[in-house]
Amino acid sequence: MPDSRLIKLADVLVNYSADVGAGDLVRLVGSPLSEPLLLELYRACLEIGAHPYIIMQPDACGELLFEYGTDLQIGYQSPIGQHEIETIDVTISLWGSSNTKALSRFGPDKLAKKSQARKTYMETFLSRSASGDLRWTGSQFPCAASAQDAEMSLRQYEDFVFKAGLLHLEDPVAAWKELSIQQQRLVDYLNVKHEIRFVTPQGTDLTLGVENRLWLNSDGKKNFPDGEVFTGPIESATEGTVCYSFPAVHGGRESDGIELNFENGRVVDAKASKGEQFLIDMLDQDEGARILGEIAIGTNYSITEYTKNTLFDEKIGGTFHAAVGASYPETGGHNDSGLHWDMVCDLRKGGQIFVDGELISENGKFLNAQWPQP
Repeated sequence: MPDSRLIKLADVLVNYSADVGAGDLVRLVGSPLSEPLLLELYRACLEIGAHPYIIMQPDACGELLFEYGTDLQIGYQSPIGQHEIETIDVTISLWGSSNTKALSRFGPDKLAKKSQARKTYMETFLSRSASGDLRWTGSQFPCAASAQDAEMSLRQYEDFVFKAGLLHLEDPVAAWKELSIQQQRLVDYLNVKHEIRFVTPQGTDLTLGVENRLWLNSDGKKNFPDGEVFTGPIESATEGTVCYSFPAVHGGRESDGIELNFENGRVVDAKASKGEQFLIDMLDQDEGARILGEIAIGTNYSITEYTKNTLFDEKIGGTFHAAVGASYPETGGHNDSGLHWDMVCDLRKGGQIFVDGELISENGKFLNAQWPQP
């Protein structure tokens, strides 16, 4: 008997997030660990009249590729995968593995080659998403490995995951629609502004140009759970320093104590107390990796703690995150890179946000009561 919350989550992902319709070709992706939720998604798609299919790849495939694959094999661009991303109407991905550190012993050169192998795929994915031809969403399957990363029991982590998605409420869709309204008010304000600045007592003083860039409302339609507003900053107009508050995880590798210094939009100096060489190697993988492709403000106040899972950490109410690498074309950003690495900065201990010189947030709380609130 499946957890009733998985049934509820599947129905929200299919009917609200991905807005699956009759006749849609729907790709469902996850590891064997996520089979219970994949099957509920499959059921929900069939009930609508869609054409779902499941791709369920063992976690060990990634490890085997890095262990035994040649550079040519690691960097191979599969024409089947490319055809798939050009053809499907909807993709729903589930994240969850038996070991989140399975790839951490492999060198950054292998991760960089894998990123570059997906560059054309990602360009197609982002372009079709921006045009509306491809609908997508992704969610976390609560599993023991992620619970361990979060320093929780599996039961505690399950409760955390479902609460973050507002699934503890009687009508989660109505709750997401209300958050969407609040976020849209913030988006409407930001969309006529020129500059945003983030300041924290911990050393961050980062200014970004956002004139004529489109801020977007992430209200549970893409990543789930959601809760952020974001844009692609002007590529040459990021100045100052950001000191990230939490470890940043990419491909199972972790860097902590990250400080990035920007001049004319590019990272000119990168430091980390842990994983510094990995950080630098990722930033050096291509021309666009040292430029910010995204700036975002977290608005989900149901998420209150860091769990080493970017899906949740970047949505924490009272934080912002800035991603080095590829932009989302729908924001007006045009930075091109095989990398997109989100890193999170906490504003809840003295942090401030200024927009065109106006203070709009202090200590992680918006000053306008019509915007998302704790």
